[in-house]
Amino acid sequence: MPPRFGDASPEPAAAPILAVFGGGPAGLMAAEVAAAGGAVVTVYDRMPSFGRKFLMAGRGGLNLTHSEPFEALVSRYGGAAGLLRPMLEAFSPTALAAWAEGLGQPTFTGSSGRVFPKAMKASPLLRAWLGRLTAAGVILRPGHEWRGWDAEGASIFQRPDATQEAVRADATILALGGASWARLGSNGAWAQPLTAAGVPIVPFRPANGGFLAAWSEPFRARFAGSPLKTAVFTFDGMSVRGEATITAGGIEGGAVYALGARLRDAIAVDGSATLLVDIRPDLSDAALVGRLARPRGGGSLSNHLRKAGLTPLAINLLREAHGRELPPDPAILARLIKAAPIRLIGAAPLDRAISTAGGIAFSGLDSSLMLRARPGVFAAGEMLDWEAPTGGYLLQASLATGVAAARGALAWLANPRR
Repeated sequence: MPPRFGDASPEPAAAPILAVFGGGPAGLMAAEVAAAGGAVVTVYDRMPSFGRKFLMAGRGGLNLTHSEPFEALVSRYGGAAGLLRPMLEAFSPTALAAWAEGLGQPTFTGSSGRVFPKAMKASPLLRAWLGRLTAAGVILRPGHEWRGWDAEGASIFQRPDATQEAVRADATILALGGASWARLGSNGAWAQPLTAAGVPIVPFRPANGGFLAAWSEPFRARFAGSPLKTAVFTFDGMSVRGEATITAGGIEGGAVYALGARLRDAIAVDGSATLLVDIRPDLSDAALVGRLARPRGGGSLSNHLRKAGLTPLAINLLREAHGRELPPDPAILARLIKAAPIRLIGAAPLDRAISTAGGIAFSGLDSSLMLRARPGVFAAGEMLDWEAPTGGYLLQASLATGVAAARGALAWLANPRR
């Protein structure tokens, strides 16, 4: 029935207060979705500015996502593929490209299937994104380092002037990154207060990082920084064609990163792992033997190998594995070229890795990415225990989990039984 004269009109419900901790891609995407859903959103980050690792990722051309078939894309996430699938379906590579387009950054697909903004930079997209968030009423508060919760459940932040601030919100989304590249903002310090709160944490491990090898001093001095191009790298039955770079302490690069989880886990169990490199993948065994069997007259074996298409780096890589004197027999030498062994003795330090494995175990989250131990607190991005190779997969999952956490938080806030 209509209200009677003198009845007070019902007060409209106040918009829920939502806090996002972490101003990287996952946190900013969560803020965007939550603000669009009617929440009053504030984003806190410990660094003086937002998106620092995002900007670093875009220095060589911002790889947003990948255009391969969806099932192939999902498989890149290994053991977490089934858990991430619904989030990747809800915010797919197509949706990501449309989102970038909406920020005035149209995309294109490269020959490798990777998707980039046409500007090939992260800075124009980040500027437009922060502008959109500000226009939507999102409050951005840099210089606030999260230290956990106090006894009353308020979040405690350390400010640049060394004072502390207590923050209360109706819901919180944690998007504090992994544990690599601490100077860009993600140092993994959040694991301690979460562990204290009863949240299960899988130990951090480097992902998309280099590996250590015991190079001889002459090899290290001559070839550190040199690229090993157009090779096929094989370990544990998996082969990847691509490039890598010799470092002073070992080897790194996209092809190695793609095998990284297998190599890392094998080293953890056995103490070392042997990576096999096909230096001349464009030649069959028979064709290579034929080239090596040609008379070399009075020429050196090195010159003979150069004529067979091997670079000085490749020749010396063979000597690192077999010794200074390489076998003269063409068939034996061909087998060595097609499967040159590199003994890896460890992973490069965690802070130098592009990303990290480990973090919040999915067993500690419900299907909306809410912490079972802390109702009303959600988590997204690289804080979660998943990993993927480079190629757009890292950013795709970070953004997709940011969307999922925000939608989960909005649904939880709207539930009158919470």
